[in-house]
Amino acid sequence: MKLLLAGYFSCGNLGDDAILAGFSEGIDKLPFDITVLSGNPENTFRVYGMSAIPRKEFKAVQAAMDECDALVFPGGSIFQDVTSLRSTGYYAGLVKQAKKAGKKVIFLGQGVGPLNSFFAKRMAVGAFSAADAVVVRDPGSAQLLRDIGIKRAPHISADMAFLMKEPPEDRDKSGFSVGDMKTIGIAPRPFGKETKNIIKLFGEMARLLYKSNLMPVLIEMDQAIDRDLITKIGNTQGGKVPDIRGMYSPMQIQERISRMETVISMRLHGGILAATCGVPPFMISYDPKVLAFSKLMDLPAPPNIEGLTADRLFDSFMSFLKDGDRNRKIIAKKKVELRKQAELNIEVLQTCLKGKNAAK
Repeated sequence: MKLLLAGYFSCGNLGDDAILAGFSEGIDKLPFDITVLSGNPENTFRVYGMSAIPRKEFKAVQAAMDECDALVFPGGSIFQDVTSLRSTGYYAGLVKQAKKAGKKVIFLGQGVGPLNSFFAKRMAVGAFSAADAVVVRDPGSAQLLRDIGIKRAPHISADMAFLMKEPPEDRDKSGFSVGDMKTIGIAPRPFGKETKNIIKLFGEMARLLYKSNLMPVLIEMDQAIDRDLITKIGNTQGGKVPDIRGMYSPMQIQERISRMETVISMRLHGGILAATCGVPPFMISYDPKVLAFSKLMDLPAPPNIEGLTADRLFDSFMSFLKDGDRNRKIIAKKKVELRKQAELNIEVLQTCLKGKNAAK
């Protein structure tokens, strides 16, 4: 069975690559022949052992589409128009291309939205209505599909990244501590007009953590847009904030996070990768998907990035840190539950490919 995978893979975003890593684990023992639409086919093959083709080379994509049995979207927030309308347009176009070629279309672990424009909603309706199976990663995404007019109820699972293996327990836990200072990861991201405030916010937050005998470490989750941001955050403190950058796989980030006390994260998959290795994430909301994740994990409601001050963030975080034992117990329980939920993605995939009705 030949599957063509579509998503924002090997494009420098380790969150999307974590989805591919989880999918790879989920189908490890299944007889699938995989081809990935990739931003960097060489990296996709090197890291995941999967054949890949350039995601925007039309002739190569068409040839792979002709040969596959199904077009599969393993997950991510690809149907949204916050960054631009191009994302929704690109993936909706692939669905049309697949259906024209007589192929099955399977959506797994989707985080849908936000969809603000009429055109984005219209394209999303067309794509999800044409699908042979739809699985979303949270109830909010299911509700959004209903709101835009999708009549068939999707399956609700969890993000595919929860299928990633946890780093070995005998791993080296040294590397980020300085003396008796516990390490706190920080995974920021740019956010429109708030970006200048984000630079100031996390620079000051790093200073406050250091004063409290905690070692801040900035984490680059997206090479294209986070690198300049974390450089500027470091520069607010004289370039003295340690950082992790240039990682080529989510497993590398996961292994480093596993040695930390906790992670302060705007990035959804910064939080998910922390949870997969039992590290409690303190989330900061800029998007409904972060709120949805916090709710799924039974975490405190995350503060919103808009208008957030370093003092308020620091106070909230220190309260979170004091509940460390409780938070770790919750995360240990929830990661097992969400891994089980994420397995539904693979079950639906198998059911659909066998020709059975995968609708709920």
